[in-house]
Amino acid sequence: MGPPSSSGFYVSRTVAVLLAGLAAALLLALAVLAALYGQCARDPSSEMQHRGGPGAAPVQPRKQKEQPPTPKPGPARKPAVAATPSDWRPPGPWDQLRLPPWLVPLHYELELWPRLQPDQLSAPALRFTGRVNITVRCIVSTARLLLHSLLLDCDSAEVRGPLSPVTGDATIGRVPVNDVWFALDMEYMVLELGEALQPGSRYKLQLSFSGPVYQDTWEGLFLNLYTDQGERRALLASHMEPTFARYVFPCFDEPALKATFSITIIHHSSYVALSNMPRLGQSEKEDVNGSKWTVTTFYTTPLMPTYLVAFAICDCDHVNRTERGQEISIWARKDAIANGYADFALNITGPIFSFLEDLFNISYPLPKTDIIALPTFDKRAMENWGLLMFDESLLLLQPEDQLTEKKTVISSIVSHEIGHQWFGNMVTMAWWNDLWLNEGFASYFEFEIINHFNPKFPRNEVFFTNILYGVLKEDHALVFRAVSMKAENFTETGEINEIFDLFTYNKGASMARMLSSFLSESLFISALKSYLKIFSFSNAEQDDLWRHFQMAIDDQGKILLPATVKSIMDSWTHQSGFPVITLNVSTGVMKQEPFYLGKVKNQTLLTHNDTWIVPILWIKNGTTQSLVWLDNSSKVFPEMQVSDSEHDWVILNLNMTGYYRVNYDKLGWKKLNQQLEKDPKAIPVIHRLQLIDDAFSLSKNNYIEIETALDLTKYLAEEDEIIVWHAVLLNLVTRDLISNVNNYDIYPLLKKYLLKRLMSIWNTYSTIIRENVATLQDDYLALMSLEELFRTACWLGLEDCLQLSRELFRNWVTHPENEIPYPIRNVILCYGIALGNEKEWDFLLSIYNNKTKEEERMQLAYAMGCSKDPWILNRYMEYAIATSPFTFNETNIIQVVAESEVGRYIAKDFLVNNWQAVSERYGAQSLVTLIDIIGRTISTDSQIMEMQQFCSNVLEEHQRLSIHAKLQTIKQENLEKKKRNARITAWLRENT
Repeated sequence: MGPPSSSGFYVSRTVAVLLAGLAAALLLALAVLAALYGQCARDPSSEMQHRGGPGAAPVQPRKQKEQPPTPKPGPARKPAVAATPSDWRPPGPWDQLRLPPWLVPLHYELELWPRLQPDQLSAPALRFTGRVNITVRCIVSTARLLLHSLLLDCDSAEVRGPLSPVTGDATIGRVPVNDVWFALDMEYMVLELGEALQPGSRYKLQLSFSGPVYQDTWEGLFLNLYTDQGERRALLASHMEPTFARYVFPCFDEPALKATFSITIIHHSSYVALSNMPRLGQSEKEDVNGSKWTVTTFYTTPLMPTYLVAFAICDCDHVNRTERGQEISIWARKDAIANGYADFALNITGPIFSFLEDLFNISYPLPKTDIIALPTFDKRAMENWGLLMFDESLLLLQPEDQLTEKKTVISSIVSHEIGHQWFGNMVTMAWWNDLWLNEGFASYFEFEIINHFNPKFPRNEVFFTNILYGVLKEDHALVFRAVSMKAENFTETGEINEIFDLFTYNKGASMARMLSSFLSESLFISALKSYLKIFSFSNAEQDDLWRHFQMAIDDQGKILLPATVKSIMDSWTHQSGFPVITLNVSTGVMKQEPFYLGKVKNQTLLTHNDTWIVPILWIKNGTTQSLVWLDNSSKVFPEMQVSDSEHDWVILNLNMTGYYRVNYDKLGWKKLNQQLEKDPKAIPVIHRLQLIDDAFSLSKNNYIEIETALDLTKYLAEEDEIIVWHAVLLNLVTRDLISNVNNYDIYPLLKKYLLKRLMSIWNTYSTIIRENVATLQDDYLALMSLEELFRTACWLGLEDCLQLSRELFRNWVTHPENEIPYPIRNVILCYGIALGNEKEWDFLLSIYNNKTKEEERMQLAYAMGCSKDPWILNRYMEYAIATSPFTFNETNIIQVVAESEVGRYIAKDFLVNNWQAVSERYGAQSLVTLIDIIGRTISTDSQIMEMQQFCSNVLEEHQRLSIHAKLQTIKQENLEKKKRNARITAWLRENT
C-alpha cells in the first residue's frame, strides 16, 4: 500500500482577501490557486434522514482538488495532488498525525451513490457522491473541527446542535460554519465555526461530498473489471485499512474512535449491494435524468472503527449455509459459483466460527457474514466485520488445484480473517503502533485452527516454513524494527502503511506462540478469554494484554516466572532483533548475544546493550526437560552438561517455539552430528530442520565455521523427510551457486556429494510422480518442497530427473490434457525448454499467447528464459521490447533472461546495445535490478569499471552514484562468497 501524497494547502477567505490586495506580481499565483482550489456551493437539497433544523445561508467549502483530465476512457486513477508549501497556513493541530481530542464520534449515517451502470463500463472518470451525518460528543470546547478527508470534494458542510439530551437527535440550534479547508499533508478537513462547541454536548456534522472510484489501486472505493459467463462485467468494493476510509467519506479515521454506522447504498437495480450488516430495506430513487436507482439500507452496526466499514456493489451469485443461526454466504463470479469453486471455503467457514466461539466463550456478535471473492484484490484478504473480502485466487478451489498447496492456503487465510473477528474487530488495538495485537494473533491462530480440524497436520514444521524461516532471515539487531513501537514515533500516514510487514505478522505470531509455550496452552487461552471479554467493542494496548496474562499467572501457583509477563515480553516486543543462545555443553554455561548480519569481533559491546528474558525449553537425549530461564547475559545450567557417552546430547528451543537461534560449543555440535549419523530419527523432524537452518545461518554470519554446518549434512542419505531436504537445499544450493558458471570447481564435488545422498529421497518421490501423484494432494510439506528437490536433481545432472522432465514435457506437448503435475511444473517447463530447441520454445510461446491468467503467463514467461540457445534468448528479448505481436506485460523479460547462467551474459550485451529501448519499455529504474542480477559474478575492479562505463552513458549523475555504491557492495559480497565457496570446496574434497 503506497503512502498518500504528503502535500497540503490552506486558503481561507481572510487570506484570499489579503492576497487580492497584493502587488501585481502575485496575481498569477493567485489565479492558479483559484483554479486549483475553487469554491463549490453547498447542496441545499439534503435527503438524508434526521437532517432537520432551521435553514441557514450556504457555506462555500473549498474543493480539495480539481480532477485532472483522464488520459483515456475508463475508471479514474488516483490523481496526483500538487504540492503546496505547508507554511502557507498557520501552524496548528493539522500539522500533527493524530487528531486532537476535541470530539468523539458516536454514530455515522452514511449514504453513498456510485454511478456504476452495467451498460457504461467504459465511461470515463467513474465517480460517486455521498452524504454523511456524524453525531459527535464535544470533549473540549473548540471553534475549529478536524476530521479526516483525502481526495474528496466537499459540496456542503453544516453543524447542527447541540442535540437535545431529552429527545435524542432533535436539534436545539445550528452552529455557523464560516469556512472549510484542507490540510493535505496530514489528510485533514478543517471546519472553521462561527462559535465554539460546548463540552459535554452532542452535535451532528452534516457533510455532502464526491470523489473518484479507483481502478489501478485497491484503496478506498475501487473498481474490478472482469469476465463472467463470457461477458464483460464490473463490481465495486471498498478497502479502508489502515487509513483509506477518508478516501470514501469524511470521518474520524483512527482505530480508537469507534462508532456505530447506518449505511445506505444507492445502486443500479441490476446489482446487489452488500455491507457489514444485513439489508434493512429497499426503495427506489429517480435521478435528474429520470433514471431509476435502487436504494438499499442496512441495519446499524455494532461499535467499530472506520477501517472496518465495508460495502460491495456486484452482479455476483452466492452459496450459503447457516451455522448456529448465523447466515454465511460466499459471493463470487456466477461461473465460479455454478462450478462449485466456493464450496470448500463455505464448508470450512462455519466450523471455524464455531470453534473460536467455543474456544473464547464469546459469541460472534453479527447476524450474518458475507464473504466476497474479488477477481483482483492485491491486499489478499480483509476481515471487515460482516463482509470479508478475498482475492478469488485465495478463496476459490478449482479441480485442478487438488495437487497444489491451495487447500491449505485457503484454510489458512480464511482462518486468519475469521480470527480477526475477535482480534481486531471485537477488540481493536488503540493505535497502529500495536497492530501486531491484531495481525500477530490472527496469524498465530491460523495454525491452531487448522491443527484442530486436522490433528495430524505438521504444525511445527509448517509454522517454521511459513512463519519463522522468512522473518528470521530479515530480522537482526540493527534492523531497528520492533514489533510494538512508540506511537509518538509515527509522524506521517505513510509510516502506518509500512508496518503491514513480516515483523507485524510473522514476528507477532512468533511472540504469541512463544508466550503460549512457556505459559501452557490452557493458561494462554484463559488469559485471552479475559482480555477479549473485558475489551469487547473497545480498544486495547499491549500493556492491557500483559495485565490479563499477569492476572492469569497470579491466580495459579503451578507456573512460576522469573519476572512479570510485561518485563518478559517487553524485552521481545520493544527491541529489534533476537538473541543467539550459545550453550557450552562441557561447562553448562549459557550466554546470549544479539544476532547480527555478518558479525564482527566486539560488535555486541559496541552497538547493543539490551538482553532478553529467554524461555529455554529443551530436550536431552530425546527427553523433554523442565523449562529454564536465561534472564541475564550468561548463566550456568549444570543439568545441561553432557558426558563422553555417544548417547549424550542436548537441543535447546523445543519445537522452535522460542524466537531465537541456538549455537553450541564444538563438543555440542559434534554430539549432535554423531547422533544424526547414528540414528537421525531420535531427533524429531522439527529439530533436524532447526539444526540445519540455525547452523547455516550462524555460519553465514560468522558465528560458527561453515564446516560445522556442512558436517550436519553427512547423514542425509538416511533422511526421508522432504521438508528437511528442502531446508538443506535452500541453504546449500543457493541461487548464486546455481547461476554462477565460475563455480566450476565446486560443482563436480557438490554433484558427487549430494547425488550419493539424494538418491533415496529422489527415488521415493519420482516413483510417486510416475505412478500415483494424486497421493500427494493432502501432503502439504511435500507439495511445497518437491520443486526444490526436482530443480536440484536436474541441475546436478541426475539423468533420471532429466529423463523424467523430457517425458512429462513431451507428453504434455503431444497431449495437452495430460497436465504436468503442479508442484514440479516450473521445473519441468524450464528443463523442457533447456533440453529442447526452437520447436519447443515456439510451442510454449503459442501456449503463452492463449493463456489469460497472469499466474500461468508468468510461469510460461520464466520457462522461456531457460533456453540455452543465445539466439533464442536474444529473440525473446527483442520480442519483449518490441511489445508486438507479443506483450509480455507480466514481468521484465530482460531480468528473466539474466537470471540464468547462460542468459546473464547475453542479457548484459543486449542491455548495452539496446538500453534506450529497454529503458522505454521497463523504465530507467529497472537497470538497478538488472545490475544486481548481472553483478552476481563481479569480483574485480575492472568488472566494476566496465559496468560503470556503461552506466555513465545511460544514467543521470545521482543514478550513477547509486549504481557505483551498489556495485562496490556486490563486489565485496562476492569476494566473501568466493572465500566461503573455497572452504566448502575444500570440505567437499575431504568428504567426497
